Amino acid sequence: MQSYQLHKNIICIDLKSFYASVECSLLGLDPFTTPLVVADRSRGGGGVVLAISPYLKSLGVKSRCRIHELPTNISIIYRKPQMQTYLEYASKVLSIYLDYVSEEDLFVYSIDEAFLDLTSYLSYYKKTDAELAKDILKAIKNKLDLYATCGIGPNMLIAKLALDIESKKSPDFIAKWGYDDIKTKLWPIEPLSEMWGIGHRMLHNLNQMGLYKIGDIANYDVKKLKRKYGVLGEELYYHTHGIDMSILQDKDAISSPKNKSYGIGQTLYRDYHVPDIFQVIREMADDVARRLRMAKKQASTISFGIGYSKAYGGGFSRQQTIEVATASPTKIYEICLGLLNEFYEGFPIRKVHISVSQMCSNHAYQLNLFEDIDIEINETKVHKAVDEIKDKYGKNSVLRASSGLESSTIKKRNEMIGGHNA
Repeated sequence: MQSYQLHKNIICIDLKSFYASVECSLLGLDPFTTPLVVADRSRGGGGVVLAISPYLKSLGVKSRCRIHELPTNISIIYRKPQMQTYLEYASKVLSIYLDYVSEEDLFVYSIDEAFLDLTSYLSYYKKTDAELAKDILKAIKNKLDLYATCGIGPNMLIAKLALDIESKKSPDFIAKWGYDDIKTKLWPIEPLSEMWGIGHRMLHNLNQMGLYKIGDIANYDVKKLKRKYGVLGEELYYHTHGIDMSILQDKDAISSPKNKSYGIGQTLYRDYHVPDIFQVIREMADDVARRLRMAKKQASTISFGIGYSKAYGGGFSRQQTIEVATASPTKIYEICLGLLNEFYEGFPIRKVHISVSQMCSNHAYQLNLFEDIDIEINETKVHKAVDEIKDKYGKNSVLRASSGLESSTIKKRNEMIGGHNA
């Protein structure tokens, strides 16, 4: 396997408890001694906690929970999410990265995580990768009063593994792994979901195969993994050996999924039932359809799912593929309603999700004998005009009359960024 191994100097930096740390920075507080929570209390006890400070994490508080699940014996400081502020801080962090490397050697993985390829900069700075990483973390702390952790490795995978598994426990928040560390530091890890890329569903399937530690996968027959999971199974095998052929500079290939999809999901402020939920579904179908129009795409697979309130648990997620791809909000809405009518069990609804996939270009319209083409053309013209108005005057400038109903969530969602207050 040695011939497949890349030998670069990659660092993966994660901003520690980013949203909560930004709030602590704004207040002049130490996130390691402050019991701070980022959550909108106006949504009630069922509101989602977006982030918690490292101090609360050290006490065993879960970072993703509901407000009512937080401990009541601690004087918690609540901060309402400020997504625009977090984006501004993230932009400032990126500027710091670009003080050290060029844009082509920077891959932004998420709002609080990024990979930097330091390979060609070590001789210029006359420093090791660990020394340069320490300088970057220090610059983030000095300029923005934010803490960060860092993993270092010969490829993106190992840098990420070092970050996730060891850096957070290191005194200086920096961990460096090489290929020789894989057997001793990665293979003993369990559960399997501790490894980047293994979700809970795959965890269950791998456990059913008798695989519980990362080393179990590394020593399993790669041909059997490939037969069961296809290319993903083969890739998983090589990842357990620390082998990753991703090139940071080929960031478009890394970040662009082969089968792209557009989706929207929301956690509702209260329990919804039929028929009130119809309004929410209609508005979400409008949103997804608008994204399709903006991308000049049509989709032939519509996925719809709901989650019931905590008292009942469960829900469903189903999809339907149609013969003629569409970008029509009416069609997407009707398909979602059909799936709701077929699978809904009548329990209170707290989550809704709609997504579309199997996309193609909308440069040509495929006729269907069962459609009224005049209606289709008129709907397209109307939505084009509405899109132009919204682009110029904002998303709330033109809304359906039904947006005035109590069941509507569209006005509030349009004022948010990423589902949270701007």
